[in-house]
Amino acid sequence: MEYKAIIFDLGGVILNLRYENTLEKFAEILNKPVEPFYTKKQQTSLFDDYEKGNITSQEFRLGIRELLDEPITDEQIDLAWNAMLLDLPVERIEMLKELKEKYRIFLLSNTNEIHIDAFNQIVTNTLGDDFGDFKQLFEKAYYSFEMGDRKPHPSIFETVVAKNNLDKATTLFIDDSIQHVEGAKQAGLHAHHLEDLNVIGFLKSEGIY
Repeated sequence: MEYKAIIFDLGGVILNLRYENTLEKFAEILNKPVEPFYTKKQQTSLFDDYEKGNITSQEFRLGIRELLDEPITDEQIDLAWNAMLLDLPVERIEMLKELKEKYRIFLLSNTNEIHIDAFNQIVTNTLGDDFGDFKQLFEKAYYSFEMGDRKPHPSIFETVVAKNNLDKATTLFIDDSIQHVEGAKQAGLHAHHLEDLNVIGFLKSEGIY
């Protein structure tokens, strides 16, 4: 397949993630087991609303307190919520720079204000103060909380396609969550479910990189 555009997910594709870290950190802070309320495949409406920008960060923190039924501080909530964000491999940044010379590349991430603030700090820590905005690596970067929509809804893919005049037949979407891949396929895109965090290996196997 001769692709002309590639849409990347962020967490689990470019940024390493471990969702369990967040639940483990909450359990550590509260000194008791915490029921799984946020996983790769399933989450409550609180997280959907936050990722769509329907509620503020403070409203999200209030929701977490109600969910846990504990008087946990804002700082503790942010610490646990960001615990799932791991490292940003430099070789993936170099990959994006090289791909941008040959393809139209985009970012489409379900994310939120607290995570993006923490992610921007990871970018600075990894690439230095002079690197600038992570979004510069892409023709355009889309964050769900800024769009008022989220994956896997086909509508968010349709928005990206329409705003950038993309040809669905030559556009590839890469994500680590199967439900998001299915949403992209429903929108008519080619889509790959990345299961092993090895996006470079996948792109090489396809002759893309």
